[in-house]
Order: sequence, then structure tokens, then C-alpha cells
Amino acid sequence: MKIFALKQKHMKRLILIFAALFSVTLLSAQNPVSWAFSTKKISDKIYEIHLTATIQPGWHLYAQTQPADAIAVPTTFNFNNNPLLDFDGKVKEVGKLEKYSDKVLDVTAYQYSNKVNFIQVVKMKGKAKTAITGKLEFQTCDDKKCLPPKTVPFNIALN
Repeated sequence: MKIFALKQKHMKRLILIFAALFSVTLLSAQNPVSWAFSTKKISDKIYEIHLTATIQPGWHLYAQTQPADAIAVPTTFNFNNNPLLDFDGKVKEVGKLEKYSDKVLDVTAYQYSNKVNFIQVVKMKGKAKTAITGKLEFQTCDDKKCLPPKTVPFNIALN
């Protein structure tokens, strides 16, 4: 009887471990957007910060600005304060902007497919090495479902 109870306990643990691994695999498969971060030196103290989203086929990433009737979560960027930097203007979007209309829900959205590059220009106040840190939030959908908004931290060195 004791051996049977011990085997049941181990079986339950194995089932829980397999269930957890299966869940992690499913969640990682539902990551249709990958981000890359880079810098481009424009002049002695001016840099472009590139936050580039690569989007899997069939999925869409939403623009920073949405129509009044949109229900999609727009992409946002929150930069941490850095006394060594001045931000020059707003984050620009470089990509093919699409206007999506959902006839069933009677809503519209501005979105990107495949790839979009978000660019922020910064000016350094001195010659010290520093970094731009912060987080971005985005939502992605395909034609059947939307994934919950996701937050991605970033740390981009300026040399």
C-alpha cells in the first residue's frame, strides 16, 4: 500500500512537470513579435535610437496613434530619465502603415505587418558613456485573436 502511494505521488509530480513544460512551450510559441535595439550616430553628440519590431506573417503590431474608435492597445515607449540626454521630438515610425477596418465590431486601427522601425533622436549633453533605458508596451493580433499587451524592457548603450 505504501509503495502504491509513493508511486502515485511521483506520477502526480511528473504530470505537473510535463504540464508546466507544455504551458511554457505554448506561451513561447505565442510571441509573434521580436524586438531589436540599436543606435546610429548622426553627429558628435546626436544619436538615433532604433527600436525595431519584426512581426511574424499574419500578425500585426499597432501604431502609437490610433483612431478614436480603435480598441487596440497602441505601442508606447517610456524612457527613463537620464540627465545626460535630451530627447529631440517624439518617437517616429518608419514602416508601411495599414488602416484596418473590422466590419463586425465596427472599429478601425492603424497597424504594421512584417517590420516597423521606431526611431527616437537624442542629444548627449556631454562626452560621458551612458545608456537609454526604459520599457515599451505593445499588443499584437492576427485575424482571429489578440494577445494581451506585453511589456519589454530595454537598455541601449550610447558610446
